[in-house]
Amino acid sequence: MLEEVERWLTRRSWSAADRTLDRLLVAKAARGTTVSVVLPALDEEATVGAIVSVIRRELMERAPLVDELVVIDSGSTDRTAEVAAAAGARVVHRDAILPRLPALPGKGEVLWRSLLVTSGDVVCFVDADLRRFSADFVSGTVGPLLTDADVQFVKAMYDRPLREDDPDGEGDPDGEDGGMNGAVGGQGGRVTELVARPLLNLHWPRLAGFVQPLGGEYAARRSLLERLPFPVGYGVELGLLVDALHTVGLDALGQVDVGVRLHRHQDDRALGRMAAAIYRTAQLRLSRAHLVRPELTQFDRGENGFVPRTYSVDTEERPPIREIAEYTSGRAA
Repeated sequence: MLEEVERWLTRRSWSAADRTLDRLLVAKAARGTTVSVVLPALDEEATVGAIVSVIRRELMERAPLVDELVVIDSGSTDRTAEVAAAAGARVVHRDAILPRLPALPGKGEVLWRSLLVTSGDVVCFVDADLRRFSADFVSGTVGPLLTDADVQFVKAMYDRPLREDDPDGEGDPDGEDGGMNGAVGGQGGRVTELVARPLLNLHWPRLAGFVQPLGGEYAARRSLLERLPFPVGYGVELGLLVDALHTVGLDALGQVDVGVRLHRHQDDRALGRMAAAIYRTAQLRLSRAHLVRPELTQFDRGENGFVPRTYSVDTEERPPIREIAEYTSGRAA
């Protein structure tokens, strides 16, 4: 690890417990900072309500840390929108935002559009599939942005067990997995460890100190987010992290330990497509002169053997939001 990164780890890595809620409220009031929380959601009826309820109860009603809580529904076929609204969020459908520009599928598209329907000086993104959600995911990541004017972008870090019944990540030593089904503390998900972390260490070693580079819980100043392009799909987390480094420098980035993150895991085939999108996002930032094929072929077993299935890889990126006329005119108003 670079010496610069070792120094960064001591300066810009914190625990959520390092900043009390009272301290955050004082800092927020002193600077007049406003905070928006955005949950991108697609068919998350089972979890979105509990997340919204915790944020609303703990960080809006009991303590006025969050000014705006918005769920962006990207086309759910279940009751995600109704559940989120009943729990106290403002729900906006993705397609209702910037309707002149047809929406593209993908999480990054939703995050990019959310900047048009929120107003906070600090924007905090939270995935809508988290279970046993803690308000620390919000107060922890927002905290450094309220207390330290030099910090621009903060990611959550956490343990990430593979089984919901094993929140300590210890696995079952007597089970078929030999104790390996739980994640070791500090590890990311499979795509993080097999794709994102090697890419960052090899090509952007100044980002090697991030424990969860692909985590969906992070906060940033609007003034930074509006300057960054947004990959529309799974590459959004890596793209924003790399571009934030190049835009504001390593010392403006930070991470906060929020404990344990439990969520729904995807199968290996979905992870393969996610990995391809992340690799493509990285490759676009390494060289725009020689691009790899934006497709991924996987295989199903059919009646007569294996059948190839080819999927397109997310390649679209939205420009910095400040280049969109509706955004700049709305902010001016």
